[in-house]
Amino acid sequence: MGAEAVILDGYVDEPACLGVPPYISPYIRTVAGVFVEHGYSVRYLTIDQIRTDPAHINTLNAADIVVMIAGATVPGKYLGGTPATLTEIQQVGLALSHPKKLIGGPIRFGYAPEGGQKAIRQAIGGFDALLPGEPATALDEYLNGSRVEGNLDYARTDPWSVSGSTIIRQHPDYPFVMCELETARGCSHGAAGGCSFCTEPFYGSPKYRSIGSITAEVAALYREGARHFRVGRQPDILAYGAGEGEFPSPRPELVENLFSSIRSAAPELKTLHIDNTNPATIARHEDAAREALRSIVRYHTTGDVAAFGMETADPAVVAANNLKALPDEVFRAIEIVNEVGGVRRDGIPELLPGLNFVCGLEGETSRTYDLNEQFLSRVLESGLAVRRINIRQVMPFPGTPAYLKNTLGKNERRFRAFKEFVREKIDYPMLRRLFPQGTVFRDVRIEASGEISFGRQMGSYPLLIGIPLLLAVKTVLDVAVVDWGMRSVTALPVPIRINELPASALKWLPGISKKAVAGIIAKRPFKTPEEFRRVAGDSAVESLIRI
Repeated sequence: MGAEAVILDGYVDEPACLGVPPYISPYIRTVAGVFVEHGYSVRYLTIDQIRTDPAHINTLNAADIVVMIAGATVPGKYLGGTPATLTEIQQVGLALSHPKKLIGGPIRFGYAPEGGQKAIRQAIGGFDALLPGEPATALDEYLNGSRVEGNLDYARTDPWSVSGSTIIRQHPDYPFVMCELETARGCSHGAAGGCSFCTEPFYGSPKYRSIGSITAEVAALYREGARHFRVGRQPDILAYGAGEGEFPSPRPELVENLFSSIRSAAPELKTLHIDNTNPATIARHEDAAREALRSIVRYHTTGDVAAFGMETADPAVVAANNLKALPDEVFRAIEIVNEVGGVRRDGIPELLPGLNFVCGLEGETSRTYDLNEQFLSRVLESGLAVRRINIRQVMPFPGTPAYLKNTLGKNERRFRAFKEFVREKIDYPMLRRLFPQGTVFRDVRIEASGEISFGRQMGSYPLLIGIPLLLAVKTVLDVAVVDWGMRSVTALPVPIRINELPASALKWLPGISKKAVAGIIAKRPFKTPEEFRRVAGDSAVESLIRI
């Protein structure tokens, strides 16, 4: 029997309740490709599997080598996969006695348990070596016995992304796995120092993968059963291949070629979404940005989100932290994305902005939060739509300016009040505007079971959906919106079978009173929809009701 390797995944790119559903990063796939190239058989486990069944430690201990990918650069709450804590990382390292133990990923930048705390860079106990830089190239150098540096080199990592694609079949949620596609590394804004809190400038000027290498990876993943893709892992998808300059103009022809080629490589994909988009790029290059956005809308799948790193609506904080865009530029970018992506397909908007706010930055005062609230109220009152608003406290990493200059702990009460304002005054009415009663979401997958089961679609920042029924985890169904929360909606399975639903679900039907629910229960089964209507009255979801 040949040598055996295990990849332990303790990394999540985004908080899953705000970000992506079950997910596998490029780190995992390229590391798997290195092991394949070196003749290892490869196993894949997630930290959640270890938590659920500690006996999996025996699988790790039986291997010849274990590589753990760990760390997080985005703080937040999680549904489903949760990144490994520092304690868990050290426990894994100390629990293994037989294999060589290596660790890599964002953990090299440092670790903090949550936003609002500084990340600390420290030695990780129990591991034989840290894989610096790019984990796959560092691992290759380690296995070759050469000096371990881990420099990013797409000429080396691109073939591994293809040969490592088979690893996705071992993901516990396969085939419901979001495959993150890296298109570039590094930041054009980094030449001017970069945003004060961001780690992307550590990678230097942008380095772009070729369209051929990206589509070869997509084709390989598609052959292995992948159907869900997110074009992420870059600071600005609109700047793909745009070249030099702090705010380079988009090249729509390259964006068009990239997305059409992905579609050709995965013709029956079910999800194709994007992630980071720089609002300054859109505001400063309106025509080119429109064309690039139109190309994305032509080839992607609906419900997509362009995540704007707005950070703040306070010009003083923008200046103090070298941020990308002033509030008026962000507002203009929101207008343009709404113009191009606000059209609906099957009742769902094609592409909308998502706003990221980072609190605790240098220069922040109580007035900063007033300006943030005024900006969001302006968006809402203008009739514009944003898909989600992410609010977090900065998690400064060593080497970033924010590590030394920040306002953490100085405006805590105002921070909490801002979050409450956004959830009640902005998120709730925005959800009502975006997803009226009767909006149908297809292929919702249950991730948490209970009296109210929670699920999401596959996608970038998919909406959290509560269904007032006890449903098994991994159930997939279509649902219709019946009510709204501040960051989620309540929905019922469609078709809505009123002869079968329990009273606890019937009470969520729009326009149905408690008295009507009792009448429905007493007079079931109904033989026709008209018979039901005589008892219950009209409903906003009437067209979805079946006997």
